Amino acid sequence: MDTRFFDHLTLLQQRTEHALAETGFDGLLIGSGAQHTRFLDDTRYPFRANPHFVQWLPFLTEQPDCWLLLRLGARPQLFLYSPDDFWHMTPSLPDTWWSGSFDIQPYQHRSELAQALASYSWLAVINEQPVEFGAQGWLHNPAALIQQLNFDRAVKTDWEQHCLRQANITAVKGHRVAEQLFHQGASEYQIHQAYLAAIAHNERDMPYDNIVALNEHAAVLHYQFQQREQPVEARTLLIDAGATHLGYAADITRTFTRTGTEFIELLTAMEQVQLQLLMKVRAGVSFIDLHQQMHLLIAEVLQGSGLVDASPQAIVEQGISRAFFPHGLGHLLGLQVHDVGGWQQDAKGTELQPPTQHPFLRLTRTLAPGHVITIEPGLYFIPSLLEPWRSHRLGRAINWTRVERLMPFGGIRIEDNVAVQAQGCENYTRDAFAVIDG
Repeated sequence: MDTRFFDHLTLLQQRTEHALAETGFDGLLIGSGAQHTRFLDDTRYPFRANPHFVQWLPFLTEQPDCWLLLRLGARPQLFLYSPDDFWHMTPSLPDTWWSGSFDIQPYQHRSELAQALASYSWLAVINEQPVEFGAQGWLHNPAALIQQLNFDRAVKTDWEQHCLRQANITAVKGHRVAEQLFHQGASEYQIHQAYLAAIAHNERDMPYDNIVALNEHAAVLHYQFQQREQPVEARTLLIDAGATHLGYAADITRTFTRTGTEFIELLTAMEQVQLQLLMKVRAGVSFIDLHQQMHLLIAEVLQGSGLVDASPQAIVEQGISRAFFPHGLGHLLGLQVHDVGGWQQDAKGTELQPPTQHPFLRLTRTLAPGHVITIEPGLYFIPSLLEPWRSHRLGRAINWTRVERLMPFGGIRIEDNVAVQAQGCENYTRDAFAVIDG
């Protein structure tokens, strides 16, 4: 039994009742989600539960067609889909330490569900698809209610932070195995499979598709393959890979290389950049400001390494730093890898778009205690971003000879998961490395 979960439910009930009172609904019905059949096939895509459902029921992440009814002053009611099905394993009625917090009612047919909910005339429904058994007064995915819940969800409860810590510990086990295999000359596929084995996950357990990128592939930000062939020379491994714990995600990136190369000097410098940024994370800090400070730090690395012959301020102002680092510094993390509400400034849904020169920034909020975020600076040699600078008058400041020498290494990304505190932050990722490394 973990009392943090009961405290978590109490806070979720308070948040939900406040949101219902603000929006005028009688209750909220949340679906776990449905399985979808592949086109022209009779097999289904892997099931991924609705995160709004998982926040309440993290123990039922693999159960489609379940429904959670939330009402003012009432115990949450779970309608558990348990059909008579000899083709598939069906869920049994939960009888464990957490199940007493819910009024659990199994059902086999939609008609039973429709009958149980027939008396509710004004429900909000959060579900991927509209419900065919809904009454006329039910509203599917009402924006005002979802915006309220999404805004609140950015502040993680003690239970959620516990789950995120555990997800990081699990993921770090895989990262250590990946590092060992890289130095043994393994292929991307071999590293990926060993990672899964090390953390006891299968593919559908993963919060996102692993990025296992050797050499030039490290310059592809969301590299989506794993080559079977072992590289002739293993210069770089960039591995962006996570894990889950009761529905909550870890999202960790590490970059490895061999000693005795000029690339390792860049990797060491970027490690220092990331550590400097981590020291700036605390409540009250604008994430936009933090992102912009990161560009200045990366510009200092570009200048100090001899890659760009210009002042750090000029490298940033002229846009050269964006050619070496095109994505955002980080994002909210939780039930989803890119957790919702990153641009949202209040419970009404007011958004602050990222600056026009940084369109891929996923987080524009002022940091608050309980936010869990990623900090992931990088430096890449991406041909499609660098080539236009060759013919640009400002491109003369770039040391193209050195760029070409470093192109075969691909790039660098270092990503930690941290919980914002009033002063500083708790670094789940580095703490997990300390635990695993003993």
